[in-house]
Amino acid sequence: MISLGGSIGTGIFLASGGAIHTAGPGGALLAYFAIAIMVYFLMTSLAEMAAYMPVAGSFKVYATKFVDPAFGFAIGWNYWYNWAITIAAELAAVVLIMKFWFPDSPSFIWSGIALLLMFGFNYLSVKGFGEAEFWFALIKIITVIIFIITGFFMIFGIMNGEAIGLTNFTIGDAPFSGGFFAILGVFMAAGFSFQGTELLGVAAGESENPEKSIPKAINTVFWRILLFYIFAIFVIGAIIPYTDERLLSEAVSVSPFTLVFERAGLAFAASVMNAVILTAVLSAGNSGMYASTRMLWNLAREGNAPKFLGKLNKRGVPVNALIVTAVIGSFAFLSTFFGDGQVYIWLLNASGMAGFITWLGIAISHYRFRRAYLAQGGDLNKLPYRAKLFPFGPLFALVLCTIIIIGQNFQAITNGHIDWQGLFAAYIGIPLFLIVWLGYKMKHKTKLVPLKDCDFEKMDS
Repeated sequence: MISLGGSIGTGIFLASGGAIHTAGPGGALLAYFAIAIMVYFLMTSLAEMAAYMPVAGSFKVYATKFVDPAFGFAIGWNYWYNWAITIAAELAAVVLIMKFWFPDSPSFIWSGIALLLMFGFNYLSVKGFGEAEFWFALIKIITVIIFIITGFFMIFGIMNGEAIGLTNFTIGDAPFSGGFFAILGVFMAAGFSFQGTELLGVAAGESENPEKSIPKAINTVFWRILLFYIFAIFVIGAIIPYTDERLLSEAVSVSPFTLVFERAGLAFAASVMNAVILTAVLSAGNSGMYASTRMLWNLAREGNAPKFLGKLNKRGVPVNALIVTAVIGSFAFLSTFFGDGQVYIWLLNASGMAGFITWLGIAISHYRFRRAYLAQGGDLNKLPYRAKLFPFGPLFALVLCTIIIIGQNFQAITNGHIDWQGLFAAYIGIPLFLIVWLGYKMKHKTKLVPLKDCDFEKMDS
């Protein structure tokens, strides 16, 4: 539920409309399908390592053990920063959502309540986080299921008596519009939508029976993600013409889900979707606080962050790391009030890039993990979970992630002139990662860990 819920958020409820408008219904389906396959391979890679060696803050540990301590250090801080800034983004989103109902209310009230809720769920215990995340995920899943059923009823004429059929797949340049670069642009949006599925690896260290629960979750999550995303985009593309300018809006009142529900005759659709999107935002913030706190705790435990951040309370919660993460998230949120919010936009862009860098790290770590396991005489039949189609899976994910990272803001150089500010905002995450990685490497003179020397000793999480 954590992995599934982590992948269903504003990406599908809001950004899916823009994807269809940009590349047509066929282009959007193609892009989301390709990203879904990549995410599946990434999750099977992560599952193989997490089932064998479950640990909170797993990405950093795997990158350290199987690639290079400097690479692990950079991946750890990169992932912490990624989710700490995401918390700030969710606080800003909560304000916009609540203004839908209370337009004249002060912003700080809603962001403050949201921050306290996220902090409270994580402070209580890991069980409190898990329980909250379960219900948040359930609300989103039920909404998507109702949406898909309603959509198919409309397409086949069971609802409203008029069969829409697939006429919107044939208008204009549909099903594909805008060519290769339009589909490449949707790759970016689809990738952002799926970020969060890797939370499975962070939660593995605190699940009761990771050897069984992780493989079980992985085997079902891909098909569910594929089902939800592909069917949802198919329904939107079939019912709303891709030429409809409202699909470009990020407003809840014209969310593609709201448009479809309203067309079905549900007058209260905007308010219901606003409430659902609110749970999606709180869920993302809740997950972000959990993931970044565990990563910071693990960094401290390994000596890569101040020692006081590595302490646990009686309930097993790293409270100091939780407090620091919450403070950084709230500071980043406060940057929206200074200047024109440019600093905040840079932070958000760097955070989005950090997510893809993490995925890149998972693919590289798993490729090295499997090769090292075999080099040291390991028996593949003894792995609790074995990723399928190795080495194609991690290599495919590696290539596609690299394409997405490089093509992050291709528009900045394809319009006849170079938009330097746009380039800086989109790619700032790359030099930040390289500075942390190479700085640690030069200081500690670390090297690529030889396959024969990779440490497979299981850690206490």
